[in-house]
Amino acid sequence: MRFADYFGRALSGVSSVQFPWVKMFKESPLSKLIDVPLSHIPEPVYKTSVDWINQRPIEALGAFVLWAFDCILTDLAAHQGGAKSGKKGSQQQHTSSKSQVAIFVALAMVLRKKPDALTNVLPTLRENPKYQGQDKLPVVVWMMAQASQGDLSVGLLSWAHNMLPVVGNKNCNPQSRDLILQLVEKILSNPKAKTILVSGAVRKGERLIPPPSFEILVRLTFPASSARVKATERFEAVYPLLKEVALAGAPGSKAMKQVTQQIFTFALGLAGEGNPVLVKEATSIAIWAVTQNVDCCKHWDNLYKENLEASVAVLKRLVEEWKEHSLKLSSSPSNAATLNLTMKSFRLKNEEAITEGRGNGALYKEADKSCKVISGRLSHGSGCLKGTAITLVVLAAAAAVLSSNPEATSELKNLVDSLELHQYYNPIITALKN
Repeated sequence: MRFADYFGRALSGVSSVQFPWVKMFKESPLSKLIDVPLSHIPEPVYKTSVDWINQRPIEALGAFVLWAFDCILTDLAAHQGGAKSGKKGSQQQHTSSKSQVAIFVALAMVLRKKPDALTNVLPTLRENPKYQGQDKLPVVVWMMAQASQGDLSVGLLSWAHNMLPVVGNKNCNPQSRDLILQLVEKILSNPKAKTILVSGAVRKGERLIPPPSFEILVRLTFPASSARVKATERFEAVYPLLKEVALAGAPGSKAMKQVTQQIFTFALGLAGEGNPVLVKEATSIAIWAVTQNVDCCKHWDNLYKENLEASVAVLKRLVEEWKEHSLKLSSSPSNAATLNLTMKSFRLKNEEAITEGRGNGALYKEADKSCKVISGRLSHGSGCLKGTAITLVVLAAAAAVLSSNPEATSELKNLVDSLELHQYYNPIITALKN
C-alpha cells in the first residue's frame, strides 16, 4: 500500500472536481478512458514505478488490485449516496486520506505491468456479489482494458471469462452491452491481435475462450431474426476472429480432445433449437469437432436419441459437404471405422424406432437416409483401407506383446473391434509370441 500512499501524497491536490471520474466513466467511450489518468504522469515517474512493481510478488499485486477496487467502489457508493442526499453530505463522505486519482494511477500501472494480477482475481470478481452490478461495470471494463494494454491475451481471457456471461444474461441493458463490446473491439483492433491471440489461445493451461464462453458467443452472434438488436452486427464483426481463437489448439492432444468434445456437445444442442442461422453455424461447429476428434462420434452415439432433430441436421450437412470433410474423416482406418460403426449404431436405432412406430418416425427415416449415404461412401474405399488396417493391427499387436502392457493390449482390442478385424487378431498375436 506504500505505493498508493506515495501517489496519494503526490496527487493530494487533485480534487474530485478536477477528476470527476464517475461522470467521466459514465459519459466517455472506452477509447478515451483507457489512458485516464496515466496520460498525466511523467514518463520518468511511470518508468520508475513499473520497475518497482516488477519486483513485487504476483499474489501481493492481486491483493492490491482488490484493495484498490474496493477503494473505488467506496467512493462510488459515496457519490451515489451524495446524489440522493445532496451535495453537502456527498462532500463529507468524499473526504479521504488518499486522492482518488492516485488510486486509479497506481491501479493502472499495476495492471499494465503485471496483467496476471488481474487474472488471479478474476474468479473473485466473477463470484463475489459486492463486485456485481451494472454500476460497477465501467470500472471493471476499465481495469480489463488496462491489463490488455500489457497483455492482449489477458484482456481477451478476462472478457471471455467474466464479461461474456454478463452480456449473455437477458437482464443486461444496452449500455452495458455496448461497453462490453467496446472492450473486445479495442482488444481486436490491435494490428497483432490475430497472431497473438490465435497462437496463444491457451495461456498457462487456461483457454482464452473456453467452450462455455464460446457457446454464449455463438448464441449472441446468431440470434433468431426477431431477437436481433443493434449489438448483433457488432458481434458478427468480431465473431470470425474470436471463433478462430476458441477453436485453436494442438490437434490430437489430450486437452484438445476434451475441448472438442465439450464444443461438440453444446453445438449439437444448438443445432436442434430451430433457429435457421444458429442451426447452420452449430452444425458447422459440430462437424468441425468430429473431424478434429473422431471420438466425438462415440459421444454423439450416446446423445443421438435425445438430440434427434439436431443429429438429422448435422448428418444432412455432412452428406452435403462430404468432399470437404472426407479426407480428415477417412485419414486413417481407425477414424473411418469409428465413423462407420457410429453410422451402423445410428441405423440400428433408426430401424428400432421406425419398426415400433414412434411419433418422430419421420425424423428417424430422414436420419437413416443420411446414415446410409455416409456408410456407403466410407465403404467405397474399404478395400484400400483394409490392407492398411491389417498393417496397423500388426504394429499395434507388436507393441502390445513387446511391452506386456495391459493398457496397450486393451487399446489393441478396441482397435480390432472398431476395424472389424477379429479374424486376424489371434493369428497375429500367436505369430508374434512364437
